[in-house]
Amino acid sequence: MNWRDRIDCDPDVLVGKPRMKGTRISVGLVLEWLRDGNSFEDVIESYPRLTREDLEAAVACAAEMLYQARSL
Repeated sequence: MNWRDRIDCDPDVLVGKPRMKGTRISVGLVLEWLRDGNSFEDVIESYPRLTREDLEAAVACAAEMLYQARSL
């Protein structure tokens, strides 16, 4: 899966933060929920527009960004 198929950045939405395409749900928000011990199912129950694939994309996006930052 290519996370870019599900996540984008638009300077006019959420000040350009990475977000789930077509929503105002940021990757950061999803990661906070997961960090706090919520399961994918918990997140989807609270944000029914999201899918498991969206959440997997959020994790993949964050992992790639961290990897790139470490390489600088």
